[in-house]
Amino acid sequence: MSQDLRADFDEGPMHRSQWVAVAVCVLLNMLDGFDVLVMAFTGKAVSAEFGLNGAQLGLLLSAGLVGMAAGSLFLAPFADRVGRRPLILGCLVIVSAGMLLSSLSGSATQLGLLRVFTGLGIGGILACSNTIAAEYASRRWRGLAVSLNSTGYALGATLGGLIAVVLIGAFGWRSVFLFGGAATLLAIPLVLAGMPESLDFLLTRRPNRALDKVNAVARRFGRPPLDALPTVTAAPAGVAAGFRTLLAPRLRRATLVLWTAFFFVMAGFYFVTGWTPTLLVEAGLSATQGLTGGTLLNLGGIFGATALGALAARWPLRTVLIVYLLATAAMLALFLAALGSLTTAFAAGALIGLFVNGCVAGLYALTPVVYDSGVRATGVGTAISIGRIGAILSPTVAGALLDAGWTPRNLYLAFAAVFVLTAASLILLRSEPERPVRRKADPVQA
Repeated sequence: MSQDLRADFDEGPMHRSQWVAVAVCVLLNMLDGFDVLVMAFTGKAVSAEFGLNGAQLGLLLSAGLVGMAAGSLFLAPFADRVGRRPLILGCLVIVSAGMLLSSLSGSATQLGLLRVFTGLGIGGILACSNTIAAEYASRRWRGLAVSLNSTGYALGATLGGLIAVVLIGAFGWRSVFLFGGAATLLAIPLVLAGMPESLDFLLTRRPNRALDKVNAVARRFGRPPLDALPTVTAAPAGVAAGFRTLLAPRLRRATLVLWTAFFFVMAGFYFVTGWTPTLLVEAGLSATQGLTGGTLLNLGGIFGATALGALAARWPLRTVLIVYLLATAAMLALFLAALGSLTTAFAAGALIGLFVNGCVAGLYALTPVVYDSGVRATGVGTAISIGRIGAILSPTVAGALLDAGWTPRNLYLAFAAVFVLTAASLILLRSEPERPVRRKADPVQA
């Protein structure tokens, strides 16, 4: 039989195998959350061994983000050429090798270069796992699927901190990298078993034996097989063509809006998570209370991404994301005023973590549905890389403004304004892409 299988996935119920594929994506993001923050977990011990000053440690902390930006920009687009699953497997090999070799580093320079190398793989995984989670979820549950994927990052970061404390105390900082590398390596068979190739990629790119592969996916997810592949609009011929397509007239406005949103939301996210413990101490709290406030930000984030996904199952995702952005702005504007009561301050910190993490999760969920399958990984990866630029610049700019005489309150108000402007920009974005009109089924089986 010949039918619109993609429409069946969009509108039909979620099969348990689809949820398994989403769960594998969540696991990958948990590993990424651990791998990305491994320098934060081990920074003090690494500094002590290699005799680093604050600026040198800062470079090590930024090295992974630089690699992630490059991976999202240069590796993720190949997922639109070779497939989501092969690229994820290749990136897992890169991350596991980078982590394992990092445990053997003989100098800070070696460790920094390996952090960039590891970040390349992480950037590719983040773009592809969000893409494939969106592609295997139905329209109703797509927001929740990608939001759960983002929750995995926060879970991995939280659990990673607890594991790192135990490992450093017992075996030293190198054991944390060794653990991360081994855990990433063990994820490879889980991807092979639980994550099939993207249906959208198979229908668009038509690799060898495409019909057989499409029908294998259909049977796995409880759908009837096809007699022939449907005719679809041709995808861009190469990686460079994919980048050009993002700025073609049909997608230009959406692409520029998403790039702007990613840049400012990631800048705001890394300002909030990176500077809040320090700024709380500067505002009058003790060092322990400042660290507690920072921890509550991360804990709030675990619930924020999940709540956004649940809300997006009932209301348009773009609308929910705009509400999250405005709520984040309001909480940032009021945050330091809440310091008169410690309980109120901690509650406000948890709410900021809830909303600001939900903003990041919302952008990850919104971006894949804007682009057609032929450029989806390219679009997601490029947007993430633009966001990483904001993430890299934000802590440095905040520090420079503090040195120039800005108060913590001024900084929070400035970033509150950034979230308001981002919410306004999303009004220009269509919530659903224009789907190409499908023509008569093509009997060729490719």
